[in-house]
Amino acid sequence: MITILSGTNRPGANTRKVAGQILDHYRELGTKASLLDLAELPREIFDPSSYEETPPSFQPFADAVVNCSGLVIVTPEYNGGFPGVLKYFIDMLPFPESFDGRPVCFVGLAAGMWGALRPVEQLQAIWGYRGAHQYPQRVFLPGIKKLLNDDGKLNDESNVKRLRDQAEGFIEFVKRIREN
Repeated sequence: MITILSGTNRPGANTRKVAGQILDHYRELGTKASLLDLAELPREIFDPSSYEETPPSFQPFADAVVNCSGLVIVTPEYNGGFPGVLKYFIDMLPFPESFDGRPVCFVGLAAGMWGALRPVEQLQAIWGYRGAHQYPQRVFLPGIKKLLNDDGKLNDESNVKRLRDQAEGFIEFVKRIREN
């Protein structure tokens, strides 16, 4: 099972739209996949007491990471970094089982010209520090507002192909890691 993580809780986020298209690619390739949307995080997870005792309502989110065979993180760029809610989510995940040996790959999108290069590199540093296996083919979608049509779908076949190619490669990457 591949989990696709929509890395923001912003309402109507382009990140969620792109994550949904990525989910479709995995399913079209015959791979079980699910979408984990941070917009659906339970409100009680943000109570400071959650650091001491994680609320039971967070368990499905933790399970989606711990029980997946591979994780695709789709992140926007907010002020030169990834969203604070994504960092908080990472901090709330069980350690070390959420990270050690976990195959992970990254998709970045941004209004700016670099397509979330900085946030993806920041996330790679975190996941690398924690011992994840990082798939090297990253996809960046700069100028995201111009790349989506009125239905919220990517309007450029070259970007669709890059995401599909990443999905195909990541499926094989995950298989190789899981075989060892």
